[in-house]
Amino acid sequence: MGAPQVSLSPGRRAWQRFKRNRLGYWSLVVFSVLVVASLFAEVLSNDRPLLVRYEGHTYFPIVRDYPETMFGGDFETPTDYLDPFIREQITRGGNWAVYAPNPYGAQTINYFAENPNPSAPTRANWLGTDDRGRDLLAQLIYGFRVSVLFALALTAMGVVLGVITGAIQGFFGGKTDLAFQRFIEIWGSMPELYLLIIFSAVFAPSVGLLLVLLSLFGWMGLSDYVRAEFLRNRQLDYVRAARAMGLSNAQIIWRHVLPNSLTPVVTFLPFRMSAAILALTSLDFLGLGVPPGTPSLGELLSQGKNSIDAWWISLSTFGVLVLTLLLLTFMGDALRDALDPRKADR
Repeated sequence: MGAPQVSLSPGRRAWQRFKRNRLGYWSLVVFSVLVVASLFAEVLSNDRPLLVRYEGHTYFPIVRDYPETMFGGDFETPTDYLDPFIREQITRGGNWAVYAPNPYGAQTINYFAENPNPSAPTRANWLGTDDRGRDLLAQLIYGFRVSVLFALALTAMGVVLGVITGAIQGFFGGKTDLAFQRFIEIWGSMPELYLLIIFSAVFAPSVGLLLVLLSLFGWMGLSDYVRAEFLRNRQLDYVRAARAMGLSNAQIIWRHVLPNSLTPVVTFLPFRMSAAILALTSLDFLGLGVPPGTPSLGELLSQGKNSIDAWWISLSTFGVLVLTLLLLTFMGDALRDALDPRKADR
């Protein structure tokens, strides 16, 4: 007799189909590794040593400021660990220090660069510097983290608003659905870019303000898909049975209809993240995005446009942006195929 067949849940079967799409699966692995690595950007790229052992004492500059007099300097100002004198002090004799792989932070200016800024790639700056003398690799690492975290937050806010509005429209239908549809038509016709320009002129630019403004418009596309799923599922037998058992509308939505209507939500998550990253990059390119001084891929693209001879700025930033969007697109395609009922296992 053959081995008994193991029945897999729909979620497990979808995961197995997703893993069989090698391009999408490895895109998920690579993207996850990049995101996790960017969360430890201060360990990977920092102008402060991670650990210093000086004259029998242990210091942690990565989490605390120390005056340079503590390391043999002359002033009570915060230590510049890129200063050749300080480096010599904390590495001579029995002293030692552990530096980040890339010894530059997001706002670190290399005052000891051999070439004028923007500088081409060198041994000191692996990808070169921007027009302010900041290390380009550090800018890309921190800028990638800002873009991904912003995209995650914006996607989460858009999903919550889209699911709530779509669920209300699709479940109740009738006049409720009609009123919401008319509101969406009016709200969607508002000039989003003009509103961003007006608010950026009135309020101080911030990531929070940008999240709120973009989330006010980012929920409408997803709301249509959730509404269609609820309109279809509310007529099925299990919903009628739940009504007959005396369950409230909230219980029916939460326990029965919503879990069976999340396929478009999950499928479109990578594509919504791609759109959020592109939106932030475009706004930063136009000067309407994150506050000045925040690491930004859009700002680097703007620098590349203004400094055509500094090809390393545009090339590196464009490469990071294209790689990120490609990984998210491959993940989205694989996820869509895995959740497509027409492509279920035979």
